[in-house]
Amino acid sequence: MKARVHITLKNGVLDPQGKAIHHSLEGLGFDGVDDVRQGKFIEIELSGNDPDAARASVSEMCEKLLANTVIENYAVEIDD
Repeated sequence: MKARVHITLKNGVLDPQGKAIHHSLEGLGFDGVDDVRQGKFIEIELSGNDPDAARASVSEMCEKLLANTVIENYAVEIDD
């Protein structure tokens, strides 16, 4: 079973890496880009075959380690 975790900064949190990417894209001639926000993508291979248990386990991983829940949101997808 595979879990995919998308971690993004919460709205209102400054994103200096996103701003740097935006500036670089403009410098390369990519017009029409209004804003860039950078996040993280994590794939986790899990044993077992219970998607609900897997989601709960990965959510706990996010709460304890993978995401800084003060400034980041996360979304978990489970593929069985």
